Amino acid sequence: MESRKIKIGSRGSPLALWQANWIKGQLETLHPEIPVELVIIKTSGDKIQDVPLAKIGGKGLFVKEIEEAMLRNEIDFAVHSMKDMPIKFPFALCIAAVTKRENPFDALISRNDIKLDDLPKGAKVGTGSLRRMSQLLHYRPDLNLVPLRGNLDTRIKKLETEGLHAIILAAAGLIRMGWEDKISEIISPEILLPAMGQGAVGIEARKHDVDNQILLADMDDEDTHLALDAERAVVTQLEGGCNVPIGAFATIEGDEMRLQGLVASLDGKTVYKTESQGRKLDAKSMGKELGNTLLEMGGDKIMQAIHST
Repeated sequence: MESRKIKIGSRGSPLALWQANWIKGQLETLHPEIPVELVIIKTSGDKIQDVPLAKIGGKGLFVKEIEEAMLRNEIDFAVHSMKDMPIKFPFALCIAAVTKRENPFDALISRNDIKLDDLPKGAKVGTGSLRRMSQLLHYRPDLNLVPLRGNLDTRIKKLETEGLHAIILAAAGLIRMGWEDKISEIISPEILLPAMGQGAVGIEARKHDVDNQILLADMDDEDTHLALDAERAVVTQLEGGCNVPIGAFATIEGDEMRLQGLVASLDGKTVYKTESQGRKLDAKSMGKELGNTLLEMGGDKIMQAIHST
């Protein structure tokens, strides 16, 4: 492959830049003959920090400007946290590679390292995710949940500045930033089922750029990619976005996949949860079937109620 420069698009947050630089380093190791440059792109999601995501357009706000830059050929790839990716892509784009998953669970950071079960009654807990809120309210209805937005470091500072007892964040981001020592507890998926794609980093590229697809092939982790295919198929079938509390989480051992899915009411009083097992190569069909099962269990009524408000 002839020498050329690769431009990687990324948001400008510390975590996004860590991920983009990590991908840059991997590419430079695999293809030292190709110069790689980072291009920082400010997204609408970065500009609007004081409103819950569900109220301003959802996850697409973190990728729209980056995808537009790729469609204009201003960048070659984009690096994303897969849990922040919308279900639908522009027709000309695709996820070309998904790297090996980091810890996929949610983490509690609390004052004095208090665990979730030991937080006082009525404790103020910050989170920006409806998925986390509904499951937390189902597990501990007494908690006082406070909306939380901003970059990782901003949200951690709010633990002190907003008088919170605890905050909930994705464990993967904390680990990548070297802040694992701040974690008070990794919360069991039996309490908080993760979001689709949580802990995974994906590389988005143009479908027709065959050279770029070849360039990225060695960076793709097959099991992580299949797990994401299943999880995203669940959410696709539910037609859910970040305005609906949905969890989807797949694990793989050998050739077998275990897939768990959940849909909940906003107040956490109603939670439908199910799981299935099958061949990992049937990931997408497993996800579709599990999504249908959740709808039949009563998830359709939850979706209708949320979309009608």
